[in-house]
Amino acid sequence: MADAAKQETLTLLQDILKKAKGFGATSADIVLSDSSSVSVSRRLGKQESLSRSEDADIGLRVFVGKRSAIVSTSDRASDALDALTERAVAMARSVPEDAFAGIADPSELAKTFPDLDMYDPREISVEKMNEYADRAEQAARDVRGVTNSDGAEFGCGRDVSYYAASNGFAGYYESSGFSLSASVIAGKGTAMETDYDFDSAAFLDDLADPEEIGRSAGARAVQALHPRKGPTKQVPVVFDRRASGGLIGSLAGAVSGTAVARGTTFLKDKMGEQVFAAGITVIDDPFLKRGHRSHAFDGEGVAPHKRAIIDKGVLTGWLLDLASARQLGLKTTGNAARGSGGPPAPRAANFYMQPGSVTPEELIGDIEEGFLVTQMLGGGGNIITGDYSRGARGFWIEKGRVAYPVSEMTIAGNLKDMWMNIAPANDLQMKYGIDAPTLRIDGMMVAGS
Repeated sequence: MADAAKQETLTLLQDILKKAKGFGATSADIVLSDSSSVSVSRRLGKQESLSRSEDADIGLRVFVGKRSAIVSTSDRASDALDALTERAVAMARSVPEDAFAGIADPSELAKTFPDLDMYDPREISVEKMNEYADRAEQAARDVRGVTNSDGAEFGCGRDVSYYAASNGFAGYYESSGFSLSASVIAGKGTAMETDYDFDSAAFLDDLADPEEIGRSAGARAVQALHPRKGPTKQVPVVFDRRASGGLIGSLAGAVSGTAVARGTTFLKDKMGEQVFAAGITVIDDPFLKRGHRSHAFDGEGVAPHKRAIIDKGVLTGWLLDLASARQLGLKTTGNAARGSGGPPAPRAANFYMQPGSVTPEELIGDIEEGFLVTQMLGGGGNIITGDYSRGARGFWIEKGRVAYPVSEMTIAGNLKDMWMNIAPANDLQMKYGIDAPTLRIDGMMVAGS
């Protein structure tokens, strides 16, 4: 999208804000996400699906004093926007007041916009996307022991996120994304197992080679063949990188300003206290170059900051938007996220645990008996109580080495204890937006046979 077109869109949004003020709004803000995506799926070298989508919904929020209303539309016709804006102001007049509602003070707004290198302008043809998917699937099928395929998928998308408000803020940023996955089946008859691998990146050149993804998917499926049920006992549990991010995701939920303000997180009274093992640091970084969740300003136009939410085991802060910050008597941390159809809410940026100094093999090496988790099923941690219970599959560890595959397992504990006994390996990859290296937690209960 040319810069002139983006400026034209910003002008349109600012005009809508002026109309809202003219209809009686005391303040207003507006978002627009102009996105497009293409995805292909292939199986056994043939096309399974091809889909394209384009979205450009406008989300307008208006305030009449402390009363607010939100409306959304994809219709940019002047008459339709006038009617929508007038209706939004009328709606706002009829709802109860919210003492914590309102847009940002000008002093809180982002003033500079760092280049986060999030947009790859390269175009990729459907033919090339098919080629990537075919290469990944073929590499997976070439792994000895693979007997069938669930297929491979390639997707790409682009987005321009706009935000403007009656406090004078107007800005946008661009992002792109590419993803490739392959899923295959190993074994025959009733002794079949399936597994997958994938990668995603903001730039096409940063995406893993299709053959690498395919070989990994195939190897995972074959290694999972002939699983047993492991024993029921208390042992060290090791979470590989595909599974470890969920533990950090639970932390992101537990430090959300909304949960803290409502008192629905077990961390609500733990600010300044040690809640993780002493060597653990967890970062929230909106400025990570080519990051999956990077942004120069948040969903309320506020300047974000890179922060250590956990600093050497100690909880140092919350993820706050304006409303939750006001409710807690604090300042927003620039963590607001917003879609066209709802109000802002706190959201982590690039959220990750810093790696440790040992390899995954060294992390496992002294375990006499334990469980290496490669996939988790079902719900996660309860952020009100900290209780944690999930289905899992992976491998049983004996005498420091992977011994055999296991499935139909359950792991259970409490996040309060789990986090205090966590140890990271050195293999962090920024792959999901919420990431952690391989993690070891001693003393967890696992249930199998």
